[in-house]
Amino acid sequence: MVNLADDVSGLISSKRGPQYVGPDLDAIRAVANAHSKHSLKLFKTALSDFRAQFEEDPILHKHFSSPYDTLLEQNLCRLIEPFSRVEIAHIAELIELPVDHVEKKLSRKILDKKFAGTLDQGAGCLIIFYDPKTDAIYPSTLETISNIGKVVDSLYVRSTKIMA
Repeated sequence: MVNLADDVSGLISSKRGPQYVGPDLDAIRAVANAHSKHSLKLFKTALSDFRAQFEEDPILHKHFSSPYDTLLEQNLCRLIEPFSRVEIAHIAELIELPVDHVEKKLSRKILDKKFAGTLDQGAGCLIIFYDPKTDAIYPSTLETISNIGKVVDSLYVRSTKIMA
């Protein structure tokens, strides 16, 4: 839940781990394994294989929807990264999810300003805008030029007073 999936194996093999052996621990181990491999397919398989453990416990059910969303967002970003324009169906095929689910998630990411882009629903494409990073020196250069302008103006005023 806090992106520390590798710590699960350490906790399970600790001194107190063996007293909790059972399907609950196997369920958490399967989810941690899927998360460490960044695999949505393994995550969904773990949730379906251990449905009883995750659906009976309302706390687990609520908390395991968040890692799924995080994993989905990470996988989408990883898949989208090399493209400037990509078909939504292609992304859905790569991530093995329905097209409408991928489209909703992408539109949510665009609206939340997690990445800049637009969905062209007519063509069924995602168009990604890569904003060039503004150079940190640009604002300070503008400020320096403005200050130089003020200095030149004050020097002009002084020179006209001296000449007069």
